[in-house]
Amino acid sequence: MHLRTPLQANARRRQGFTLIEIMIAVVIVAILAAIALPSFLDSVRKSRRADAFTAITTVQQAQERWRSNKSEYATDAQLPIGINAVPPGLGLSRTTSSGYYTLALSGTSATGYAVVATPVAGKSQAQDGVCKVLGIRIAGGNLTYGADAAAIDFNAAIPDPGRCWAR
Repeated sequence: MHLRTPLQANARRRQGFTLIEIMIAVVIVAILAAIALPSFLDSVRKSRRADAFTAITTVQQAQERWRSNKSEYATDAQLPIGINAVPPGLGLSRTTSSGYYTLALSGTSATGYAVVATPVAGKSQAQDGVCKVLGIRIAGGNLTYGADAAAIDFNAAIPDPGRCWAR
């Protein structure tokens, strides 16, 4: 007859996980996911703002080329018209390259304009909080950055556009 020690008997019984141990592990993973997922999504939205920055910079450069040959900046209607069309336009798309924002020009004159990137409805950028709408205004050679959750008022004091505009 072979006698087992208490250690051998315990080792033989502990060959798997109990339901309680598995449930505790699942709860811990769920808590970590609940904390990490919003942070991850905010980081993704922040990185996608580069799509708006690039498109706004492209419009800005096209407007300066246009203004060097004309008496005023191009209007919103001229944004998508090709440069070789009659009458010509800037030849730019209204949608950014990755499709997260749409572009619009406003307040065009001989001395300035504003270009605003608004998130496309249904895309994740529409949840970007106070950095949802991004834009710039050129007025008399001065550049103003703007960011807001709805619409940018360049005449109002903007709390901190630097938190949305990486410089």
